[in-house]
Amino acid sequence: MSFNQLAFRLKRLYLEASFYLYVEETKVAKKLIPDYLDKLQVYQAGKPIEEVAREKGLTHISKLASNENPLGPSPFAIREMTSALWDIHRYPDMHATDLKNKLCELYKVKPANIILGNGSEGIMAYIARAFIQPGDEVLTADKTFIGFHILATSAGAKLVTCPRTEDMKYDVKALAKAVNENTKVLYIANPDNPTGSYITEKEFDYLMQFVPKHTIVILDEAYFEFAQSTWDYPDSMKYRYDNVITLRTFSKAYGLSGIRVGYGFAHENFITALHKVKLPFEPNLIAQKGAIGALTDYPHLERTIRNNTKRYYETLKFLDHRNFKPLRSTTNFICFYTGSEEASDFLFNKLLDRGVIIRPLKANKLPDWVRVSIGLKEEMKHFFEAMDEVLPEYNQKFRPDQ
Repeated sequence: MSFNQLAFRLKRLYLEASFYLYVEETKVAKKLIPDYLDKLQVYQAGKPIEEVAREKGLTHISKLASNENPLGPSPFAIREMTSALWDIHRYPDMHATDLKNKLCELYKVKPANIILGNGSEGIMAYIARAFIQPGDEVLTADKTFIGFHILATSAGAKLVTCPRTEDMKYDVKALAKAVNENTKVLYIANPDNPTGSYITEKEFDYLMQFVPKHTIVILDEAYFEFAQSTWDYPDSMKYRYDNVITLRTFSKAYGLSGIRVGYGFAHENFITALHKVKLPFEPNLIAQKGAIGALTDYPHLERTIRNNTKRYYETLKFLDHRNFKPLRSTTNFICFYTGSEEASDFLFNKLLDRGVIIRPLKANKLPDWVRVSIGLKEEMKHFFEAMDEVLPEYNQKFRPDQ
């Protein structure tokens, strides 16, 4: 055998051995990742303005995809956060005493009944970590807030979902029938995201008759400030169920999405358990100070609600007149029907070309629906004009009878 032949055979053996080791390592890595986690889809946020600017070369962009406050944060919140920048070399108060005291004053609760986190989703993660074990049964509605579905699945829970009613609301009777002694957690987004619907006081009272006392009920009230004036909306703070955890956030009506701060109310035994799994120093210093400032500026919150109410009815009328069957909402967004995934994608992309960002809902298992957030008057005008530019082609392609 020549030297070249020997070198060739050795190289071939080396490559075969390397490939075998790679395959075996891959198998081991696969085993380290649970099947339920391996199959999980990563959460997709609304498309950022900067990304659209880069991709499309646009300067006039209206982001109506993530249900943010178009008025921005309160000047009081900005003042508090700016002042706190001089102290960022120090760890924040891990008990967030000042923020908790503000919440106690507003909601008439004790500090022992409050949990804080990086947004309400951060607190959901604490709940999953503290209470949900692999195989535990978790009950919710189909096509509700995808963030909770991800957290429950990532904890290895057995996720049970009930279909919605024909008008896309929670089917409370179906939930009452599905809840049982094995239900560890019942999750209700009220108001719901992405549909904007809500469970009424009467429906909530009816459902709670069937919920075992050992079942944890999560009431996700991220859009509470927009819904609280609705006459039959069940403000969870008026109830005193020991197994209910209320979640709220500063990301929506308070305009502080970028600093991630949420809060929850529950029986002190629940709060104690959550603190055992909570990371220290959450929320961070800037988030704590911004939230305190936001709670101080009630006029800013009033302006936010007032703008949302005006723009909501204008947008609802616009979509109604163009036969999109928008769902009535108690939030700062509207979900409307396109008829197909292809139609949703077409509308999303055509609006994106014109600098308007909306939210397709395929990830929520609603491929034939899209969602538009309520913005400022000029942002909604941008949306209306872009829609009217797109509609002739859209109708010809997807609604030829109109």
